[in-house]
This record gives sequence, structure tokens and C-alpha cells, in this order.
Amino acid sequence: MRHRGLPALLALAIATALLGSGTAHAAPVGVPPPGANDWSCVPSPEHPRPVVLVHGTFENMAKNWSLLSPQIKQAGYCVFALDYGNNATGRVENSAQELASFIDEVLAATGASQVDLVGHSQGGMMPRAYLKSLGGAAKTGELIGIVPSNYGTTTPLVAPAGVVCEACTQQMQGSPFLADLNAGDDTPDGPDYTVVTTRYDEVVTPYTNAFLHDGPAGDLTNITVQDACPNDLAEHDQSPNDPVVVQWVLHALDREGPADPGFQPNCLL
Repeated sequence: MRHRGLPALLALAIATALLGSGTAHAAPVGVPPPGANDWSCVPSPEHPRPVVLVHGTFENMAKNWSLLSPQIKQAGYCVFALDYGNNATGRVENSAQELASFIDEVLAATGASQVDLVGHSQGGMMPRAYLKSLGGAAKTGELIGIVPSNYGTTTPLVAPAGVVCEACTQQMQGSPFLADLNAGDDTPDGPDYTVVTTRYDEVVTPYTNAFLHDGPAGDLTNITVQDACPNDLAEHDQSPNDPVVVQWVLHALDREGPADPGFQPNCLL
């Protein structure tokens, strides 16, 4: 029996990450994760901005946010989440329109003037189209991207996935969509920006393609989890469930401005 070579194993791992872990099918579309979508929630003076969770490609809100959503809720925030873009496979511009409509519903229901956005993978990048082109910068206090595909990926399996996933083709490094999104200032004025990524990201490659570049230090923080916790093995698909990533997200939400680069999470949780 022939053993799989390293390239074949790597391709299998990337394909698994791109297409989800297999549990996405067990999480029904349209069902919010625990703690999310209480439309009677009134933001507190301590946390006046509702938090909107934006899932990644081939995901849905129930699967992507089952662990993080209740933790944000427990920290005292109104939490909302949406499904969009046929499991985020449709054109990113159309998904940004869906996000814009959802945020308007959240603002109307809560009486808030702004939201904070937390997104995974495409869900950390797609909101930037909302901020840049759909007036979202005025309605957003902070964008926290968890392994976001801000500058795309060199992953070779993205091109075949594009047959059933327009958003996958748009997330290829150097795509016309990303060239337009990142032209000029990649951090439009208004929100603060926090990017949390991992050296073990096998989907957004190289992992530094998650980073944003144009924001001043007071508005933008790029974080690699291994800088503070060298033994953390967070990868792409499960990064929203990683305890260190969760701490960075809660830290960024709980302060004015982006995450403090000097914050030290508990690496032993």
C-alpha cells in the first residue's frame, strides 16, 4: 500500500479547511449560535455597541460562533449573527450588501448608532467592502478580523473551489476584487481595526496576508497569536474556538481603540 506523500497530505488538509470540518452540515442554516439574536437586547452604557458576528466561507453562523458567541454575551454585550451569501460562497459585493441590511436592522432594534464587527476568514475581510463602499465606516466602531483573507491566499485549491464558489476566486491573492478593495487606504477612517492571525494558518497563505497596512498605530493592531503564546497551535478553521484568540477578541472589544499589542493572554487556558 502506497503512503500519501507530503504534498497530498497538505492538499487534503487545505481542502478540509476550505470546505469546512464536516460539522457545518450538522449546524442548520438560519439558527443563531447561543447568545445571539436576542432582538429585545438593550446595549448597556458599558457596552453601547452591539457585536455582529460574520462567518467565513462554507460556514454558517451556528457552526462558526457556537463557542465565541456565548462568551461575548456573557461579557455583557448584545450579540447578533447572520447567515449570508449561500454559506459565503456568493460574490463578496453581494454579501456586503446583505451585511449592510442586517446591520441596519440591528441598529434599528437596539437604538445603537454603531456596531462592532467580529469576522472569521472571509467574514473578517468582507466587511471592509461594507466599510469602504456602502457607508459602513460611519456605523462601525471596530472591526476585529480572525484570520481574515484581507490580501487573499496563494492556496492552490482555491481556484478549483471557485467553480462552485465565486467568493473563493475573489479571495485569491492578486484578484481584481482584492486589488480594488485594497487600493488606497485599506483601513477607511472611522473604525478601529484588530487583526488576529496564526502562523499555522493553512488557508490564508502566507499567514501575513491577513494583516492590514495603512492604519496608524492608534487605529490598527496586527496580532500573531504565537508572539504572545509560542506553543499555541491554532489553525484556520478552528481559530474562533481557540482560547487565546478568544481572549484577544474580548480584550479588543473591551477597550477604546484596537487591541493593545502589549496585552498578554493566558496561554494555559
